Amino acid sequence: MMGPAHSLSGAMAWLGVGAAASWAGHPMPWPVLVVGTLICAGAALAPDLDHKNATISRAFGPFSKILAGFIDKLSAAVYNATRGRRDRRRSGGHRTLTHTWIWAVMLGAGFSGAAIAFGRWAVLATLFIHMVLAVEGLLWRMARVSSDVLVWLLGAATAWILAGVLNEPGNGANWLFTDEPYAWLGLPIVLGAIVHTLGDSITISGCPMLWPLPIAGRRWYPLGPPSFMRFRAGAWVENKVLMPAFVILGAAGGVGAGLLTP
Repeated sequence: MMGPAHSLSGAMAWLGVGAAASWAGHPMPWPVLVVGTLICAGAALAPDLDHKNATISRAFGPFSKILAGFIDKLSAAVYNATRGRRDRRRSGGHRTLTHTWIWAVMLGAGFSGAAIAFGRWAVLATLFIHMVLAVEGLLWRMARVSSDVLVWLLGAATAWILAGVLNEPGNGANWLFTDEPYAWLGLPIVLGAIVHTLGDSITISGCPMLWPLPIAGRRWYPLGPPSFMRFRAGAWVENKVLMPAFVILGAAGGVGAGLLTP
């Protein structure tokens, strides 16, 4: 799928988790619901860091372009080193390593670990990165006609405000993990990456999300529904059906999270 649809699906997913968490007796304080939704929307763009023309690869100027080139080469190297007997050799790494659930968990654990180890500054960095990506994904029309600097300033200001709100007693720094403040920050990052892989799995190319499990002689088996149910990224079904559905389901999740909170 394309960036805007990925971001909307990420936001929808965290709002759905908010409703489920309330139903399960672990309601999210409203800052956690809001911050998690934005982080998840931004994180849903992250797996495409293996593609030099993706939104995330352009989002942070030369730094993200250089990083995208490195991730592409790393992904291709891991793919070729671990491919099965029926996997063809590749020179590029798009839709390989960063599109697996192992990568998603490692990424989320890394951000959670940084927040636990380094506190406020790591939280600010995490929020800044994902607020910029959320702006690029959710407000993509405005982001494209704006300058990168303005997007970065908006991301930085949003990150600073939200970090201050979360730091207030009872606003969610210790949500779910009472002994480790901000440990939950990795959860929307993991979820966003997983939702991205699920979205890509319903396109024509599929997605090897279950690597390294061997399937039909392949380590990088592109999972997905039957071919007649798949579509090309950016096709009408994505823009006219899926994106409106993500908005409706996300709104229902947000309402559910609010109504189910004691």
